[in-house]
Amino acid sequence: MDRRRQPRVAAFIPVRLWGMDANSLPFTQMATVKNISSSGVEIHGLTRQVLPGELLDVQLGEDRAEYRVVWAGKMGSRKAGEIGLERLDAEPFIWNLDLFRCSQVAAQG
Repeated sequence: MDRRRQPRVAAFIPVRLWGMDANSLPFTQMATVKNISSSGVEIHGLTRQVLPGELLDVQLGEDRAEYRVVWAGKMGSRKAGEIGLERLDAEPFIWNLDLFRCSQVAAQG
């Protein structure tokens, strides 16, 4: 049984990330969204180490929103290159989809 509060939808969406890495160096890079919920996203393919609490911009096409890093996979672990991001309350929902409807369709198989 899934304990998440919001429906989560699997995805494979390329995005551009902007922010500061764990060494306080600015970066921008392409990565891939693995899943989406109304409050956040999981991203994989990140080559920079980032720290929880850091703010990153996520850009999808022309749309952009700021997210906070909640967790980051450790280098050398199976989660290396993956991060969990939480959307800030004042930021727009940039994903052009109805998460509730997508999760219902996925549950029906």
